Amino acid sequence: MTETVIKVENLTRRFGEFTAVDHINFEVHAGEVVGYLGPNGSGKTTTIRMLLGLLKPSDGGATVLGYDVATQSEEVRARVGYMSQKFAIYDDLTTLENLTFYGGVYGITDKARIQHTLELVGLKGHESTLTKDMSTGWRQRLSLGIALVHEPKLLFLDEPTSGVDPTARRAFWDLIYELAENGVTILVTTHYMDEAEYCERVGVMRDGKLLAMDTPTALKKSIITGDVWEVYADPLEQGLAILSAIDGVERVGLAGDHLRVISRASTTLSTDKESMQNLLGGKGIRVEKIERGEPTLEDVFLSLAR
Repeated sequence: MTETVIKVENLTRRFGEFTAVDHINFEVHAGEVVGYLGPNGSGKTTTIRMLLGLLKPSDGGATVLGYDVATQSEEVRARVGYMSQKFAIYDDLTTLENLTFYGGVYGITDKARIQHTLELVGLKGHESTLTKDMSTGWRQRLSLGIALVHEPKLLFLDEPTSGVDPTARRAFWDLIYELAENGVTILVTTHYMDEAEYCERVGVMRDGKLLAMDTPTALKKSIITGDVWEVYADPLEQGLAILSAIDGVERVGLAGDHLRVISRASTTLSTDKESMQNLLGGKGIRVEKIERGEPTLEDVFLSLAR
């Protein structure tokens, strides 16, 4: 049986009258890449901080690597890597100096280990670069290196790709999967729906509640039970209003240059391709084409958050 690395039971955190995390339950197993998806303020970072022992739970509890987060927080932090939203690096130090300093915090003084970490995150050749002169993507790599320098088996990444360009984001996820292939378990928070598709399992957070957790495929199948249609019509605003009024429509919205329609599972007769084309055409809307679409995690999130 796969080892349970994180076990969360009714974990709750209140700040006065405000409940930031509300009785959540989940497990993470060894070698998994688990995404924790939700908008800013949904409770993702508060969850991470409790799992690191930086915040005491108000109710419930959790174990990380077999240690209780409330009573054995020092043991937890010594054995995990953590990359926070704000890069904890010194701008007036070089890449190598930053990594050497943080390695020393963990008792790592082996220069070969430091150099290996630089190579692992793609910073070889940048040892003498001052971090204040680095782009956000390169600073992100250094922060990941700092979280990895003591070779943890569990890594917490808190919105690690926020503010970086798509190319850097893709490169960062390549690094994540390289780490996972080497046995590192990873819990990564994000508010990018497309990033969550890279994860083996995804938890969906909203207003402090864990609404669902499963594989992206299983979430789409269980939550989006109706049909998805991509409707290319003109004018879009009028088409949006017309389709929104159909009884069989669960949700319709603008998706760039077209409309995205999701039907209710039991009422697809009024929202099939021919019916929508006839309805729109009868209202004076020019329909270029209607294609069947595929559910996304954004569809899942919007459906759960209703």
